[in-house]
Amino acid sequence: MRLLQKNLWMIAMSLAMASAGHAAPLVEPTLHIRPQASGAGRVALTLDACGGQTDSRILSALVDNKIPATIFVTGIWLKRNAAAVEIMRAHPDLFELENHGGHHIPAVDTPRKIYGIRSAGSPDAVLAEVESGAAALAGTGEPAPKWFRGATAEYSPSAIAMIRKLGFKVAGFSINGDGGSLLGAKETARRIAAAKDGDVIISHINQPTHAAGEGVVQGLLALKAKGLTFVRLDDAEGIGNNGTTE
Repeated sequence: MRLLQKNLWMIAMSLAMASAGHAAPLVEPTLHIRPQASGAGRVALTLDACGGQTDSRILSALVDNKIPATIFVTGIWLKRNAAAVEIMRAHPDLFELENHGGHHIPAVDTPRKIYGIRSAGSPDAVLAEVESGAAALAGTGEPAPKWFRGATAEYSPSAIAMIRKLGFKVAGFSINGDGGSLLGAKETARRIAAAKDGDVIISHINQPTHAAGEGVVQGLLALKAKGLTFVRLDDAEGIGNNGTTE
C-alpha cells in the first residue's frame, strides 16, 4: 500500500513539473502615455504601496511640490496607513488611488513563484485578489478603481484577459525607477531623472527605511526642474501592450 501511495505521489509530482514546464510564459507589460504635442513633455508617476508603512519623504515631496501621482494600494497597506490615506484624500488634485490587489499576490493563474512570491495559482484566486483589492478601496470611500497592477507586475496572459473582462486596465510601466525599492538613492535618482515625454515611472512608497526613497525624491525634482509635467493615469491616454489597455 505504501509503495502504491509513493508511486502515485511520484506520478502527481511528475505531472505537476511537466505542467509547470509547459505553462505559458509570463509577461511584464509596458505602458506609455500619449506624448505631449508641445512643451517639455509629460510623464506619469506611479507608486506601489504593497504593504508595510509609508515613505513620508516621498509623500511630503509630492504634496510640497504639487506633483500628481497614481498610487497603487493593496488592502494590506490601506489597513496599516490610515493617516497617509487621509493626506492623499485631502489632495484629490494630486492623488489617484488604484487597485494593487487585496493581499499583494501575483496575478498569475498557474502555481509558481515570482521573485519569491507565490502566485495566485488559479483563475478563481486571481479573481479574488483583484476584487478584494477593489473592495478595500471602496471601503475608504474612494471612487471605484479603473486600473489594476498586480504584485511583481508580471502576469499570465490568461490573467490579463480575465482582469480586462472585469473592467480594469492593467498598468504596466516604461521606467523601473527603484528596482522594487532595492536600488540605492543615486541609481534610483538617475533612472527617474532620465524619463522622457510619454514615460510611465514605477517606484514604491511603502519602504521608508530604504535608500531608494531618497532617490525617488531627487529624481522627481530633477524632472520638475527640466520643466516636465506630471499627470495621473486617469488624466492621460495610456497605451499598453499585451492587451492591457485596448
